Parts: sequence; C-alpha cells; structure tokens
Amino acid sequence: MRVVYFSRDFTAHDHRFLQALAGTENEVSFLRLEARRDDPRRLQVPEGVGVIDWWGGRRPLRLVDYPRARAEVGRVLRQLRPDLVHAGPVQQAALLTAASGYRPLVTMSWGSDLLRDARRGWGRAAARYALRRSDVLVCDCAAVRDAAAGLGMAPDRTVVFPWGVDLDRFRPGPGTELRRRLGWEEAFVFLSTRAWEPLYGVDLLVEAFLAAAVRLPSLRLLLLGHGSRERSILGQIARAKMDDRVHRPGPVPLSRLPDYYRAADVYVSASHSDGSSVSLMEALACGIPSLVSDIPGNREWIEPDVQGWTFADGDAAELSAAMVTAYERREELARLGGEARQRAESRANWKINFPSLLRAYAMAVGEAG
Repeated sequence: MRVVYFSRDFTAHDHRFLQALAGTENEVSFLRLEARRDDPRRLQVPEGVGVIDWWGGRRPLRLVDYPRARAEVGRVLRQLRPDLVHAGPVQQAALLTAASGYRPLVTMSWGSDLLRDARRGWGRAAARYALRRSDVLVCDCAAVRDAAAGLGMAPDRTVVFPWGVDLDRFRPGPGTELRRRLGWEEAFVFLSTRAWEPLYGVDLLVEAFLAAAVRLPSLRLLLLGHGSRERSILGQIARAKMDDRVHRPGPVPLSRLPDYYRAADVYVSASHSDGSSVSLMEALACGIPSLVSDIPGNREWIEPDVQGWTFADGDAAELSAAMVTAYERREELARLGGEARQRAESRANWKINFPSLLRAYAMAVGEAG
C-alpha cells in the first residue's frame, strides 16, 4: 500500500513513526507542511522513506498561506495517488488534506490539537471540519477520543493506542555516572524534559523548584530542552542565584536520554495539556516516580501514591509543596518506581502498540473501498 505520511513539521515523534512504517511492507512518502525551527538533534528521515519535494516544508506557514497550501496539497496528492493519507495534527495537515477532498484519510491527533486548540473559535471549527471528513481517527488516550466525539467523530471510527516507548532502551539502571560528573551524588534530583514553551509550564515548574530549593538545600533540577521561554526561565534562575543547582544541558539526543532519567529521583511535568505524554512514558519505563499536573491525559497513567503524585494544573505553590513532600517520602521511591515500570510494561510498549496504526490503515482503506 502506498502511504503519504503528512505532518506539520519533522520531530522526534515523526521520525519514530516513519522509522516504524519503513519497516512494514508499505511504500511510505513523507510530506512536511512547514519548517518551524532546525532540530538541534539533526534528525534524518529514515532510510526507505521518500521525501516529497513541493512548495511547502521549507519555512513557517502563515495563516495567509493556507489557501495556497490547500491547492498545493491537493495537487501533490492527485499526482502521487497514494492508497491512503496519514495526516496530523488535526488543524494543520489533516485539515488541508480534508479540504483537498482526498480520501481515504487517517487523521492522527497530537493531543493538544483536540484537548486545547479545539476548545473554541477557528481551532474548533477547523477540527470539526477535518474530523467529519476523516475515515479514521488515531489518538493516544481516552481524553482525546472523547474530545473528538464531541466534535462529531464516531467512536467506532477511532483507534486509541498510546504511542509508547522502546522498553529496551528506556529501562531502569544506574545513573551514578552523570550524578558523579555533576557532583550531585548526595542530592535529590528532579528531572524536566519538556520544551520551554507556554503549553508545557516549564517556567511554572522552575518557579516551584526554586521555592522548594530555598527550604531544602539538597534539591537539584535537571532541566533539559529549550524554547521560546528561554530568556524568562534563565532570568528566574539567575535572580534566585541558583545556577549551580539547575543543570541545563539543552536538547539531549535520544541515545543519551535514558541516562538523565536514571540520574533523577523524580520526573516532573507541569504541562497544561497532554494526551499520553511520551516523556512521561519514558520516565515510567525507566522506573522513575512522576510528579505531574492533574490533567486528563496524565490521570490515565499516574495514580497518586502508586506511580507518583499529581498537583493542580497551574498551581506553582502546590507543585513546590509536592516537591518537598516527594523529598520527605524518598524512602518510598523504590516502590513507586517499581509500579511505574509495571505500568509502562503493561501499556506503553511501542512494539506492541504500533500495529494498532496498521489496523487503522486497514479500517480506512476498507471503508473507503
């Protein structure tokens, strides 16, 4: 089957899907809508995947570009005549495919496109339009499925599966070498891997950590990533004079990520919206307890006092208090970490979950036929 995988940009998540699809019997081509920023990890499109050269995919897309993008997408698809288009996020790649009229269409939600961007206005109208012209929706959690149903997507045409992680790569192990290099052998270490963007609440997380660190001198923070909030976040840390207690390595290659999880005592995410967060699943797989915002996507993975803890979304004071509590209950980390790994093994195995996408393809082609 000839498949066009159409995505907004080219991220680590796109790379993973394309790499898995390249290992199937399908003939896969990649259509990139825009290039928002260079990925510092310099990901390469997997071998065996064709890259479509077209008008788009070279720069950020503006709203005024959408009419031309719609026409160009339609032209490309009519020329290639794939058996199926896999497109997402909903209000970008899926919307343009739906507007082109090309079918069958498997729309893949990226979580926040339906949980946050589709709440009102243009984002809601665009999501409704795309979903009603989709043959199948693929999403990663029940919260997204329910949001799609509220926009007119039939649940029996929705395939739900967590994207999952490589449980062989992300597994429990010693993190002593990284701690030794940082001089943090006796520290209590929190880890954040989220992008420094408003959606992910990293500035709120830093605010909470700095307040907790005033009370507990042994606290440390591994703050991975970068993003548009960089100036603000670095300013927070500098004003608190805690540069020596926050390690900022920037974006970390996939090959080195497990070392950072293993060096941490607790994974933290203050994200305001998530489906099944891949970084949360990576932490679970590494046997690390998690402290996460109490939002629907996270509640599907974290039961308080079982795999970790939750705090009220957007509440820096509550998060700070929870960090102190995690430190005070550090003797429970081994039990919580064991439960975390069990949760990952039962629900977050990429190798087991990925075939659900192929079933969605079969469903879409069958319905279109």
